Amino acid sequence: MKYVMTIGIECHVQLATLTKLFSPADNDARDKGPNSVVNPIDYGLPGMLPVLNKRAVELAVVAGKAMNAAIANVSRFDRKHYFYPDLPSGYQISQMYHPTILEGYIDAPMEDGSSCRVRINHAHIEMDAGKLSHYGDYSLVDLNRAGTPLIEIVSEPDIHSPQEAKAYAMELHKLMVYAGVTFGDLYHGNMRFDVNISIAEEGSTQLGTRAEVKNLNSFRSVERAAEYEFKRQVALLERGEKVVQETRGWDDAEGKTTSQRSKEDAQDYRYMPDPDIPPIVLSDERIAEIQRDMPLLPPYYRERWQSLGLDKSVIESLLAHQSYATLITAIQDGANDAAAKRVAHWFASGLSADEDTAEIASVFSPGAFIELANMVEGNELSSTAAKEVFNELLVSDKTPREIAEQKNLLQVSDEGAIAAIVDEVLSDPASAKAVADIQSGNDKAIGFLVGQIMKKSQGKANPALAQKLIRERL
Repeated sequence: MKYVMTIGIECHVQLATLTKLFSPADNDARDKGPNSVVNPIDYGLPGMLPVLNKRAVELAVVAGKAMNAAIANVSRFDRKHYFYPDLPSGYQISQMYHPTILEGYIDAPMEDGSSCRVRINHAHIEMDAGKLSHYGDYSLVDLNRAGTPLIEIVSEPDIHSPQEAKAYAMELHKLMVYAGVTFGDLYHGNMRFDVNISIAEEGSTQLGTRAEVKNLNSFRSVERAAEYEFKRQVALLERGEKVVQETRGWDDAEGKTTSQRSKEDAQDYRYMPDPDIPPIVLSDERIAEIQRDMPLLPPYYRERWQSLGLDKSVIESLLAHQSYATLITAIQDGANDAAAKRVAHWFASGLSADEDTAEIASVFSPGAFIELANMVEGNELSSTAAKEVFNELLVSDKTPREIAEQKNLLQVSDEGAIAAIVDEVLSDPASAKAVADIQSGNDKAIGFLVGQIMKKSQGKANPALAQKLIRERL
């Protein structure tokens, strides 16, 4: 029997604000001691009233634009009640009934060049809870994350493979980072994915019972968890058992999910309108004003770079670093496509993922890279020498020409000078066999002669010109 997988993903995105959603506490808890960035509002102390962070609302409006989503003119906050040690107030402030971000969609590029459109049901603004750490017979609570501003992006169940799930998660991450909505630090939980997975017999018009895998913080984990859950649920049905609606955790080391708790329904949370926070009212003019100056997004760059003829792997490598994308496009504005493509390949292959790319991009003008590409196009530098100059350019304030001259890398393209060396090599008895081989049709032997010319010229001869002159003489 064949089964079809259906996946919907909820993604919690930590907003890049300076302070928390309802309090003036620092919103950056990285490398800070437990319970050190907490305000009485976050502690839920009596009489403490929340004050909505204006910047969080603006970032939510920007996020909506990045997801091709409509923005509500009026949205409201609700209290989601549950009692847990990491939520001192006993309720989480969220948007159950009137979210700020409405329907939208994301087109996620796939490995084969196709794309997967995933519709966005909505995204709501909410505060995060704290964190519990369990140690045998006791637990410790850290409220640094309590009150952190989030948007929870809820997709429609439009995903039907682990690969599509991973592609969607990756594209959503790029969109949120490029738009400046979040720092996107997956290690520190800036984005976390909850993957809802169900299976049904092929041809069925009804979805199966879903399991929710919580708090995945890597794209690979999203893919692997979906793969595992599909196999687990198929095995259950094949044995005549039922899939239970529940929340499951992901063990990355073991590569499997484990049951955590049965899934609550909305009524279990006893939602009610929050009486302390007035509605968010946004005019169409205000929404347009907030969205007007948002940065360029990955779909723009992909379309812009079509004329360069870049492989998908090169494009995605560049898009992994927003500073690269900005720089390559600036180079494209000031050079021909051949030069821009050459620089794009240098950046895609020449820098490691842990480079401080923001710093690299900030100190370079496009002109230096355009000059280097033009030197290659003008046969002043070989491609190998150009890569050496490129690497030096990243750590030097010299021009490409100054670096090339200092390293003695400039090619000799003077036809007369190279012709003299060609004649010398061809008349050398050591070249007699190669000459005879070429004249008898063995074209590969020309490589030996070019090598001899490069040796005599101390690597400065233009190899293409040297080969041309050899062919003319033979």
